[in-house]
Amino acid sequence: MKAMILAAGAGTRLKPLTNKIPKPMLPIIEKPVIEFIIELLARHEVRDIMINISHLGWVMQNYLKSGYRYGVRIGYSFEGHFEKGQLIAEPVGSAGGMRRIQDSSAFFDETFIVVCGDAIIDFDLKTALDFHNSRGSIATILTKEVPNEQVSNYGIVVSDSYGRVGSFQEKPSLEKAGSNMANTGIYIFEPSVFKYIPSGTFYDIGSQLLPDLVKRKESVYSFTTEIDWFDIGRNSDYLSILGQALQGKIKGFKPSGKEITSGLWKGIGTIVEKTAKIITPVFIGANTKIERNVRLEGPTMVGSNCELCEGVDLSNVFVGDYTRIKAGFKGKNILITPDFFIRSDGSTGLISEGPYAELISDTRNLDIR
Repeated sequence: MKAMILAAGAGTRLKPLTNKIPKPMLPIIEKPVIEFIIELLARHEVRDIMINISHLGWVMQNYLKSGYRYGVRIGYSFEGHFEKGQLIAEPVGSAGGMRRIQDSSAFFDETFIVVCGDAIIDFDLKTALDFHNSRGSIATILTKEVPNEQVSNYGIVVSDSYGRVGSFQEKPSLEKAGSNMANTGIYIFEPSVFKYIPSGTFYDIGSQLLPDLVKRKESVYSFTTEIDWFDIGRNSDYLSILGQALQGKIKGFKPSGKEITSGLWKGIGTIVEKTAKIITPVFIGANTKIERNVRLEGPTMVGSNCELCEGVDLSNVFVGDYTRIKAGFKGKNILITPDFFIRSDGSTGLISEGPYAELISDTRNLDIR
């Protein structure tokens, strides 16, 4: 079985996190989101993977390379062009990206899976594939039941008791929702789907291709299964998922570094003064210095090459690499980097222009001491 990972989006709702890296490369502690996806596909014996890239896509390609360390083969389809020596991103939509790959290489010559690159997922692919084949489906959408009060956050799929899709609703109100089955952005397709995807134009799976297939009475089914799905749609989601990762809620994930005591991970070269108080789970990256009387209450992460000065007090805080926090700082429910901050409600700001300008700096700045 072959796969495509959708990774060409600009991640505009996740700025400033995505100013320098594409959304699928956002680190969960230290592991990029897309790495979780590739490992899942490899476990299910998917060996050939295409990734469409656009916004800062070369960051992803430089990290993943050919996929050899995951036991897979990865190819990249860049959506954009050169202009005056610069790469200009030019996404063509999720279905348009599939079409571009098919037109250039005829890659999709068997049943294939398409996965959005901005969520951590875990599910039984074989069971989903068996369902797809049993229905003779041209397209199967993996759905997840969400609480009624959350339906307005998702694309909702409305199906009959046999799983055949009748309609779609984009973030409906609870009163208008036809179901509480959310589209997870995971699809299984047959190659025959390409006769419905135009070439050379922007075309989307969720808003264009699937509704058109349903309108044409093609066999489109939804399959609701047990699935772990951590969707990073907003800044607040990202902070929540970082906390859940430290709390052990992401199956199979453990932070790197040495687990000193239960729930406390420490990287090589890191110094933690004996008077520091740590309430786990807490991750501290490599070559970081935790000074006297610092208090860390989990879930909290401190990146590599950081310095937390005497008396700093952090609770549910995520500190990016190379961040120096001066004495007297007390923080709660926030992500901090040398450049910007993000609160758990999703609000953001620049360090240089916000309330933390005198307390946060970059350890790479030789003048900070």
